[in-house]
Amino acid sequence: MARIKGAMATRKRRNKILKAAKGYWGAKSKHFKMAKQAVMKSGMYAYIGRKQKKRDFRRLWIARISAQAKVNGMNYSTFMNGLKKAGITLNRKMLSEIAISDKAAFAELAAKAKAAL
Repeated sequence: MARIKGAMATRKRRNKILKAAKGYWGAKSKHFKMAKQAVMKSGMYAYIGRKQKKRDFRRLWIARISAQAKVNGMNYSTFMNGLKKAGITLNRKMLSEIAISDKAAFAELAAKAKAAL
């Protein structure tokens, strides 16, 4: 019986890694062993980055809401507490968009939040 080597599968696997490492500096894009390490590391960074992106955006939205709440004479926590007591359920992303684009509507929300407190 003839011996079967995994040449095709090995080449495909290596080419997949090298394709993923395209654009990396120096030997990291040419040599399989270094490319494999670089691709694994970059995959870890990408995974962590997807989690950090959510945190960063939430922090940005809160900063925007806080700045606009201060203009309306409240701090962030009392504003959010007032909205909750008033029964207004808007998420932070939408509140920050309102704070940027429609300051009059945000002032109305702040007034309702103050009234609920």
